Amino acid sequence: MNHDNGEAWSRNQIGEFGERVARDWLRSRGEKVLYRNYRAPQGGEVDIVARRGKLLLFIEVKTRRAGGVGRPLDAVDQAKQELIERGANSWLKLLKTRNIPWRFDVIEVIVEEGRLPRVNRVENVF
Repeated sequence: MNHDNGEAWSRNQIGEFGERVARDWLRSRGEKVLYRNYRAPQGGEVDIVARRGKLLLFIEVKTRRAGGVGRPLDAVDQAKQELIERGANSWLKLLKTRNIPWRFDVIEVIVEEGRLPRVNRVENVF
C-alpha cells in the first residue's frame, strides 16, 4: 500500500486502515461497534468491542499485505490472547456483570495495492 506520493505505508498505517475496514465490515452486517482501541487501566487491550444482538464481541484485528508469510490469525499468540482477555475482563467489570454472552473473534484483513481488502472473521478463537 502506498500514499499518493508513492511512499509505502508503515505497519501502523496498515493496521489503522485494517481496523477501519473491519469496523465498516461489522457495521455492514448490522453489528454495533461500541468502542475501538479499548485500553484497560491494569493493562490489556481490545481492538474493537462490538455487539450483535445480545452477544458481546471482543475483536482483534490483524492486517497483512497480500503475499505475506502465514495468515494474520497466526499473530494472535498466547501473550496476545492474555492481553485481549485482560481487556475483556476490564470491560465486563465496567458493565458490572458477567452474566451476558460474549466471545473472542479475530478479523483478518488482507490488503493488496489496487484491490479491495479481503476480510475474514474467525469466531471463538480462544
